[in-house]
Amino acid sequence: MLVLPWPYLTLLSAGYVLALTYGQLTVHASTAIILLLLAGFAARQQRFHYGQYLGHALFILLTLALALHWWPGFYNARMIDQVRFTENAVPFSMNLNLDKPLIGFWLLLVCPWIVGRHSLAQVVKASALALSLTAFVTLAGAWLLGIVQWSPKWPAQAWLWLNNNLLLVTVVEEALFRGYLQGGLSRRFEHLPHGDHIALLIASLLFGLAHWGAGWEWTVLASLAGIGYGLAYRFGGLAAAIATHFGLNLLHFGLFTYPMAG
Repeated sequence: MLVLPWPYLTLLSAGYVLALTYGQLTVHASTAIILLLLAGFAARQQRFHYGQYLGHALFILLTLALALHWWPGFYNARMIDQVRFTENAVPFSMNLNLDKPLIGFWLLLVCPWIVGRHSLAQVVKASALALSLTAFVTLAGAWLLGIVQWSPKWPAQAWLWLNNNLLLVTVVEEALFRGYLQGGLSRRFEHLPHGDHIALLIASLLFGLAHWGAGWEWTVLASLAGIGYGLAYRFGGLAAAIATHFGLNLLHFGLFTYPMAG
């Protein structure tokens, strides 16, 4: 029997309702949704082994198109447009995305194993330790590289940023990189010595490469952050990875130059 991770689906649904309140879907977006449904059916069915591989392959292709905003029909509302939160920061823009969250819905519905089973104590302990270590390494590294400065703030747009970052960004990214990639690779590599470590490093490097557009510094820092999120996931499951990721983003936003120094 399929047991769905309702708390995560509720969070993602709340974010999607927020995005849909301001954004718009057209008929072209329905094509992507139909293909995701077909990919999910193929991945879940048990009769044809190669059909499962095809379902996951189709999902990965759709993930690239949706994450990079290549698929037509998704009109994501621009809620923050070229705003400087502090004088030394580069302008920041933010959309409430309707395309990228579909990746999270697919993963939570088709691959609920990505959540993991951990006690509340394990989640709290893993989150606290991983966040402390990750924040020290990455934020100190960003400060030493000169791409952020100490800059405490809480601008008027902060609550909107907070909801978007938690509900539509962090939940989706952790479901994909830690749950699906790291968790899936750990399953595949379980017969290998240090298979869990290999899976964690691969997922972290891919997470870093996803930030390549911001420059090599952010690629390195995101890879290091990915290791921290990966450790949180290993010892505390998806909830710990989300808490660590969001906690670091919140510290960056509230206490340092955001998104980076200009």
